[in-house]
Amino acid sequence: MTATAELEHFIVDLYEDLADRAAFDARLADDVTVWETPWPTLMHGITELDELRGPAADPEERRRNLPSVVPTGIVTSDFGDTGVIRYVLEVRPAAGEPLVEVVRVTDVVRRDADGWRIVHHHAQDMPVE
Repeated sequence: MTATAELEHFIVDLYEDLADRAAFDARLADDVTVWETPWPTLMHGITELDELRGPAADPEERRRNLPSVVPTGIVTSDFGDTGVIRYVLEVRPAAGEPLVEVVRVTDVVRRDADGWRIVHHHAQDMPVE
């Protein structure tokens, strides 16, 4: 598999694991930095990210209440053990329902012995058209 295909697969898998915080967080570097529209400052590390996300719910309970969150228009670039992934998240109450949120995202990733990890995540809410 090419690095470009690996990076695209990485992002698709990330959002497929959205209900399972441990699986999701395993794809984040411990010192990840995060920009999110509703948070006024740069977050440093998973602990600060958890201030925005709140407590983790049981994965089975979370799956029942989780909206459909699908990365689209994925564009990847790889530079050896570093990659940049750009995409748009489309959020719906459930698959096939009307779009309720659109988020423009850029992730910077690094490859280590365990695979790719997000070292910086930048997400910006966009108007729903």
